Amino acid sequence: MSSVLHPATPGQDRQAPSTAGKYRPISSHLAITPPVSVVIPAMNEAENLPYVFKTLPDWIHEVVLVDGNSTDATVEVARELWPGVKVVGQQGRGKGDALITGFEACSGDIIVMVDADGSADGNEIVSYVSALVSGADFAKGSRFANGGGTDDMTFVRRLGNRALCAVVNRKFGARYTDLCYGYNAFWRHCLDKIDLDCTGFEVETLMNIRVVKAGLKVQEIPSHEYLRIHGVSNLRAVRDGLRVLRVILSERSNRRALRRGGRRARMLDGARGEVS
Repeated sequence: MSSVLHPATPGQDRQAPSTAGKYRPISSHLAITPPVSVVIPAMNEAENLPYVFKTLPDWIHEVVLVDGNSTDATVEVARELWPGVKVVGQQGRGKGDALITGFEACSGDIIVMVDADGSADGNEIVSYVSALVSGADFAKGSRFANGGGTDDMTFVRRLGNRALCAVVNRKFGARYTDLCYGYNAFWRHCLDKIDLDCTGFEVETLMNIRVVKAGLKVQEIPSHEYLRIHGVSNLRAVRDGLRVLRVILSERSNRRALRRGGRRARMLDGARGEVS
């Protein structure tokens, strides 16, 4: 995998087929080698998809749409907007389940998570990819890093996000400015180290905690969150905030158990050494 951005060849066709090992032009000055997959979990987002797909860069390798049993024209609209889109039907329920399903279907070396409600700007993907090819393992979007922002956060959600973020930073040694945000990108190999196993909106928090526990290099990317264009979000501040808190407490308990297990193992090794 390439670890740098390369100069693009002048006049290179931006519509040429994207395959691993070939340069994908980003601009007249930059190109990358790793293929980039974009995962979009969607359920009844037909009206929003035109805004989502309009901002996606044409140099990405593939778009994976995970359809959560939509009853509108979500799948048909996606195929019309992006003829090569890979549509995967979700068998379970919840955003976490949808993302895990989408990750398994990706063929790219880099995976980008994008919401289907029109709140994310696909033009920012270049910043995420640039961070990854420059050495980061996980590029984490932040609405509160310098240069970021949000048009879609109530006072209660902002306060809850800040409190939960402070807990994660203190308990796991992270330095996050934003915790519950779904615009992220990472190298595919990271999936083997974070082993996702949740189904709801708390999936972003679980990812953020486990990349830190795995010792992966994280770089925050300033991102602007826009208002959902059509429809109503399934996110519920109190309900999903409690689910996030349970994830934090569970991961903290697991960490303590691992530490105790490690100490016991060292003590046993020491005792065996004294006996011998």
